Amino acid sequence: MTEIELVAPTLFGIEAITTREIKRLGYTDTFVEDGRVTFKGDETAICRANLWLRTAERILVKVGEFNATTFDELFEGTKALPWDEWLPGDAAFPVKGHSLKSKLFSIPDCQAIVKKAVVEKLKKKYKKNWFEEKGPLYRIQFSLMKDRVTLMIDTSGEGLHKRGYRALSNEAPLRETLASAMVQLSGWTYDRPLLDPFCGSGTIPIEAALIGANIAPGIEREFTAEKWPNIPKKLWWDVRKEAHESAVKDVKLQIYGSDIDEKAVKLSRDNARKAGVDQYITFEKKDVRNIIPRGDYGCIVCNPPYGERLGELKEVEKLYRDMGHIFKKLDTWSYYILTSHEGFERVFGRKADKNRKLYNGMIKCYYYQYFGPRPKGNGNT
Repeated sequence: MTEIELVAPTLFGIEAITTREIKRLGYTDTFVEDGRVTFKGDETAICRANLWLRTAERILVKVGEFNATTFDELFEGTKALPWDEWLPGDAAFPVKGHSLKSKLFSIPDCQAIVKKAVVEKLKKKYKKNWFEEKGPLYRIQFSLMKDRVTLMIDTSGEGLHKRGYRALSNEAPLRETLASAMVQLSGWTYDRPLLDPFCGSGTIPIEAALIGANIAPGIEREFTAEKWPNIPKKLWWDVRKEAHESAVKDVKLQIYGSDIDEKAVKLSRDNARKAGVDQYITFEKKDVRNIIPRGDYGCIVCNPPYGERLGELKEVEKLYRDMGHIFKKLDTWSYYILTSHEGFERVFGRKADKNRKLYNGMIKCYYYQYFGPRPKGNGNT
C-alpha cells in the first residue's frame, strides 16, 4: 500500500490530544500545527482514523502544498498535483476553502481557479473535455495561509463530531469532539466515578462511556471515502470488524449525569440509548447544589452555563460560588470546568491547578482543572 499524507483538523487547544490518539493507532510520524495534525499512513489509516479518532474534526488526504501569490501560480501549482491518481472519471469534486493573511484573499476566485486546474489535469488522463460529476464525492479543500497553499480531499463527509447518537439536542450542545477532549484531559480512567452535574444532552457522560468501553466513536456511521474505488471495501469491513471486537462488553463503569431540567435528562437518556451506552450511565434530575457523588477519587467534568446573555451574569456567578462551596467538600475528587467567564476562579473561590484555553464553537473558554489526591495504587490525578 502507498504512503499517504493525512490531515486531521482539530478544535484549537486539543491538538496534543488528537496527536496522542493518532499515535495510539500506530501512526507515529506526526506534525502538529495550530488547529491540525498531519500524519502518514496507508489506505487502512484513512478507515481507521475516521472510525477511531475521538477529537479530530475530519480526515483529509493531503494532495500537495506550494507557495502562490498570483492566480497563475495557484493554477499551475494545482494542475501539477496528482489529482488523476485520486479522482475517477465520474468523480464529483466541489471545491471549498479559506484564505488567511494571503495575497489571494478572494475565496470564490480561488475556488474557480482550483476547479479549473483540476479539470485540466483530469482531461489529460480521461481524454474528455466535460465531466458530469455524477459519481462518488471527492470534496476538495484548499487552505491559503500566509501565501502557502495546501490542497486536500475530504474522506469523512459530515464532521467526525457527528457520531449519529445526537439527532436531538438542547439549546447549546457541546460538540462531541470537545467533550471527548475534556474527558481525556481530566485523566479519568474507567475504574473511577465520573459525574457531569450539567449534563444537558448527555454528551460528556456518553463520550466518557465510549472511551471507558473502548467503543470506536464512528462505528455506527458512514464516511464519504467508503464509496471511493481507491479504497477496497474489504479494508472498511476489516477495520469495522476490528472495532467491534475491540469493544469491552463486560466493563463496569460508574458514570453519572444530572441536570436541573427534566427535559435535558430525558434527552440524555435517549441519546445514550442511541449511542449504545445507556447501560453504563445513570442520569437523574438534580440541582448541582444537591449532588452527593458516589465513590471516592472521582472526576467531575462539566460545562456549566456561562452567563453570555444579558441579565444572566449575576445568576451564573451565584451558581459558581455555590459550586465552589460544594466541590470543596469533595476532598478526594478532581474537578474540571469549562467556562468563558473571565473571573471564574475569583467567583469559584479557588485558583485552578492548571487551565487550558479551548474554544466551544466561537466562544473562547478556559478549562479549569482542579486536581484531587491520587487514588491509592493509581498514578492518575
